Amino acid sequence: MITTLSNSTNNNFKNQFFKYVIPSVASMWVSALYVMVDAMFVSKGVGPNALAAVNIAMPYTNFIFGLSVLFSVGASTVISIKLGEKDHTKAKKYFSMTIFSLIIISLFICVMSLLFLDQIVLFLGATDSVFPMVKDYLKIIIIFIVFYIVSYAFEVLIKTDGYPHLSTIGVIISALTNIILDYVFVIKFNWGVEGAAFATGLARAFSFVFFLIHFLGNKSKLKFCKFKFNFSILKRIASIGFADCATELSIGVVILLFNQIIIKYLGEGALVSYSVVSYVNTLVLSTMLGISQGLQPLSSYYYGTGDSATVKSLLKLSLKYVIISSLVVFLVCIFFTDYIVLMFIDKSDMALFEYTVSKFRLFSISFLILGFNVVISGFLSSLEKTLDACKISLSRGLFVISISLFVTVLAFGGNGIWFSTIISECVVLVLSLITLKHALKDMDLYSDESNTEIAMTV
Repeated sequence: MITTLSNSTNNNFKNQFFKYVIPSVASMWVSALYVMVDAMFVSKGVGPNALAAVNIAMPYTNFIFGLSVLFSVGASTVISIKLGEKDHTKAKKYFSMTIFSLIIISLFICVMSLLFLDQIVLFLGATDSVFPMVKDYLKIIIIFIVFYIVSYAFEVLIKTDGYPHLSTIGVIISALTNIILDYVFVIKFNWGVEGAAFATGLARAFSFVFFLIHFLGNKSKLKFCKFKFNFSILKRIASIGFADCATELSIGVVILLFNQIIIKYLGEGALVSYSVVSYVNTLVLSTMLGISQGLQPLSSYYYGTGDSATVKSLLKLSLKYVIISSLVVFLVCIFFTDYIVLMFIDKSDMALFEYTVSKFRLFSISFLILGFNVVISGFLSSLEKTLDACKISLSRGLFVISISLFVTVLAFGGNGIWFSTIISECVVLVLSLITLKHALKDMDLYSDESNTEIAMTV
């Protein structure tokens, strides 16, 4: 349980930080890799159009995943605070209410999505050449929506329950299942994009069962119990999780915007290149979200106990590892670009391959910055500074990127697409640092010394 952390030494403090961050990063990676692995297999097994089709479907999968994040992260924060206050009864009730609510919501979305599937595919921007593949992929994903949404909630809350290692085991099992089934269904059985969707859905179902067994067992502290719906608590949970949800949804919104503009200004060939960029961008963003979500239950707990010194230390430690992660990711993307692109595009189309490599290297500059915006937003969410966190998330994921995209395209034509994200992340970083400073002052967590250390870290 998190309650054992208060007596940790400095080394143990870091160990506990990694105990929560590593499973969170692993969990987010698996979520990103589900679609990424599908894309790699359909690209090799079906062709470039299939790669574009899976990319067009991504905003929908981001939507259902973002919905799970909305409740999961918020519930984790509220439950962690209750555990810090030693109120285990309410922690159990909030856990049960969250899971039951997600099941109801996911069943409703499943039915509505199947009824309006054609309209959804058209809204996502599918052209005539890829419409059938997008529809075939999505109709299978929709059937597994309950497992998608609830399994991720279990991944988050099993860490709050004090068993982050089980989160890692669960997502590894799920990832391996997805890869094996992708190979069997797409390559061996030639089921195309439908096979990739089946592989993803079944992998989610397996992880759902794995986590459910834990919560039904004797070791779990977060037991299912009777509860009365408390809409004020659900509203609180959703408001806390909204910032991280907006970050996740931003992936889908940005992909949707980029897809539309790329088709208009650069054509379907460039859409394949952007598909590669967006898959890697999703993986990088997932890494930073993992750090953010690993930080949140710890900072929420210590905030609940009134230990402001530890809260600030957690923030500084998180930002330190954002720097390390960002540099490693950027260098890998710069020096191993060819190998990354080869996972999706063969050199048989050398013009497409070289174009993708050059644009990918340009876009990867944004990887140096985005982590700071994501973690600062998540940190503010963990302290229930909901409006501040949402300000950063919505600016980054919707408003600033949209403005940047349209301005760069107007100024530089289609090529402006590839560096619009860099400009957007820089603008939001300034906003994030200003917002963080004011939020810390409002909560009496600010000091000149700690602020200087945080600024130097960034």
